[in-house]
Amino acid sequence: MASDSLAGLDGGVDGYGSAIRRRENIARRDLSYPPLPEPLTVPVYDNHTHLEIADGEYPLDYREQLDRASSVGVRGVIQVGGDVETSRWSAAAALIEPRMLAAVAIHPNEAPALDEAGTLDDAIAAIDALAGQPRVVAVGETGLDFFRTPEAGRAAQFRSFEAHIRIAKEHNLALQIHDRDAHEAVIETLLKVGAPERTVFHCFSGDADMARICAAQGWYMSFAGNVTFKNADNLRAALSAAPRNLLLVETDAPFLTPLPYRGRPNAPYLLPNTLRGMAAHLETDVSLLSAQITANTQLVYGRWDAEPVTAAHDVQRPDQAPRGGLA
Repeated sequence: MASDSLAGLDGGVDGYGSAIRRRENIARRDLSYPPLPEPLTVPVYDNHTHLEIADGEYPLDYREQLDRASSVGVRGVIQVGGDVETSRWSAAAALIEPRMLAAVAIHPNEAPALDEAGTLDDAIAAIDALAGQPRVVAVGETGLDFFRTPEAGRAAQFRSFEAHIRIAKEHNLALQIHDRDAHEAVIETLLKVGAPERTVFHCFSGDADMARICAAQGWYMSFAGNVTFKNADNLRAALSAAPRNLLLVETDAPFLTPLPYRGRPNAPYLLPNTLRGMAAHLETDVSLLSAQITANTQLVYGRWDAEPVTAAHDVQRPDQAPRGGLA
C-alpha cells in the first residue's frame, strides 16, 4: 500500500461488499477513472490490490472493479489487508468472489500504535486465525517502513514482521513484503529468521543490486505502475536484472496509477498498462511476458479455483464485518 492518507468511508459507496475505507482526495488530483486499455491476449493476475479502499469522484463497487478487469484480461486479484479490519474484509470477500484471493496482515506502519496501546499481540493473533481461513493464500502486507515510522517505533515493526514471517511459514502461505527505505533491514531479517518458501517483495522499490540479491534467494519481485514513471530508472534497472521466473505484476490500487494516467484513481483493469510498459522495457512480446507472469503467480498463490467460493448467504457480508478483532 502506498503512503497516501486514508479516512473512514463517508457513505460514498453503497451496496453489498462495498469498500470500508476511503482515500483522501488531494487538491487538484484528477478523480476520474481512466479509460479501459486494450485487452490482453494472454490473461494475467493482479498480485496486490486494495479494493477495500474507495477512490475517485464516483467510486466503483469491488464487483464492478473486477468486471472491468475481466474485460481486459485480468483474470483475478490478490486482495490485501493492512490491519485486522481490512484483513477480515479481504478474507470474507474472497469467500464469495471467485476472482479474488486474500492476503491478511498488520501493515508495518500500524504496528507502533498498536504496540503502544498494548494490542499488537491481539492483532497478530487475529491475523494468525485469519491465515487459516479458506481462500487466504498470503500473509501481507507486512515488513518494514522507515520512511513514515521514526526510530522509536521500529522495534514494534521488527516484532510484528517476524511474527508475520512465522505465521506464513506455519500456515504454508506466501509472504507479501512492504519495504520502504528499509531494504537492508528487511533482507537481514529474512536471512536471520528464515524466509518463507514463497516470498514476494510487493511494489519492488530496490535497485538492480537488490534485485540480484533477491534472485539469489529465490524471492519474487512484484512491479507496480511506478515502474512506468519517468523518474523510475532504478526500478527499470531492477526489472532488467530480475530473472523472468521471479517476476510478478500488481496495481497496488488505488495507488501508483501507471502512465499516462499517473495521479488518477488506479484499479486492477489498468494492469495491462503496467505490463505493456514492462514488456517494452524488456524488449519482449507482451503475450510472452503475460504467460510467464501468470505461471509465476500461480506458483506463488495456487489457482484461483483451488478452493471453492461459498454461497453469499452463508457468510458474513464483507462490508458488515465487525470492527477490530475476530468475533
